[in-house]
Amino acid sequence: MRLHHVQVACPPGGEDGARRFYGDGLGLTEVAKPEALAGRGGVWFRSYDAEGVVLAELHVGVEEPFAPARKAHPAFVLADAAELEATGWRLEALGYEVDLGERHTFPGFERLHAYDGAGNRVEVLSPQA
Repeated sequence: MRLHHVQVACPPGGEDGARRFYGDGLGLTEVAKPEALAGRGGVWFRSYDAEGVVLAELHVGVEEPFAPARKAHPAFVLADAAELEATGWRLEALGYEVDLGERHTFPGFERLHAYDGAGNRVEVLSPQA
């Protein structure tokens, strides 16, 4: 078994905020939703390796009423601590809250937590050097 995708939610009209956080901030690539699902709103993202193989997929769905996920969260693994640092700085430059308080609390990894435009918690990790 393998994981196909993770879904988080946003309020109606939250797609541009999702694009800013997941696209501009994390560097994920927006992909078109299937035609049969496009009318529901939301936005989908993928991460690819150098050969074009999908490494991660995230779906942002519209939910009404909306409540952000403050504990449950997706976690993305980056190549190294330098990429983790750069991602944290990029998110902060875009105006997102980045929490480094648990940077060294997960054995084998360094990590940060951030909150997307809708307030959902997101973890970003890199292998510890």
